[in-house]
Amino acid sequence: MRSLLWLLNNLEEKPKKPKTQTRMEEHIASLVLLGVISWTTAFLFIRKMFPKRSFDFCNRLVSTIHATVAVTLASLSVEDWKCPVCPQASTSSPQQMKALAVSLSYLIYDLVCCLFDKKFNLDNCVHHLVSIVGIGAGLAYQRCGSEMVAALWITELSSPFLHLRELLKELGYRDTDLNLAADISFAAIFTVARMVGGPYLTYVTLSANNPFIIKAMALGLQLVSAFWFYKIARMVKYKVIKRTGPKQVDAT
Repeated sequence: MRSLLWLLNNLEEKPKKPKTQTRMEEHIASLVLLGVISWTTAFLFIRKMFPKRSFDFCNRLVSTIHATVAVTLASLSVEDWKCPVCPQASTSSPQQMKALAVSLSYLIYDLVCCLFDKKFNLDNCVHHLVSIVGIGAGLAYQRCGSEMVAALWITELSSPFLHLRELLKELGYRDTDLNLAADISFAAIFTVARMVGGPYLTYVTLSANNPFIIKAMALGLQLVSAFWFYKIARMVKYKVIKRTGPKQVDAT
């Protein structure tokens, strides 16, 4: 009996979370679970609609849908467009947490897809793991909503063009002017977003009073972006030379 009373007293002494915070955590967890199921269902539906297309083709269609939804939700959650990253190191708003939860569910889905795809991409897996840990930490802390939504907007802005260039290849438009235009559009948007906006956002995140794991995620994501920028620059250089080279030879 004494042991039972001691246990009850200890349970009562522990600080309890506010009901609103607990409800928000439950709501976000449900939203993430529903999101994973929804993205998986969308993929299976697309596979059914296009049975002759590859696994990668169908997955990229889902990824394009997510990029569009993510940028839209991130834009709608910005509190002040005069300072999109403000307020810094502050409590996340419900709109920001919903936007992050939707993208977290997609990243979990897509990470699993990476394991089933024939072409295993280590860079993509590392990017997804860093993003999942970072977004998960932000949702757990319920802080840094402005910085994380800005990061979501920056990283997903170029994604539709990334997937478009691969979709065009499977549709038979490889080495065409249309495919080259998609390549250049993707490279240009990626460069401006991740190599101009990215470093600024990384600086803001590191200088603010954010949790260590959020700062580590911001730095890691920027390093991955810099590595991808190097690969994209080489790709564009190769394709431009490939397209202009024969014409120059014929002209001479």
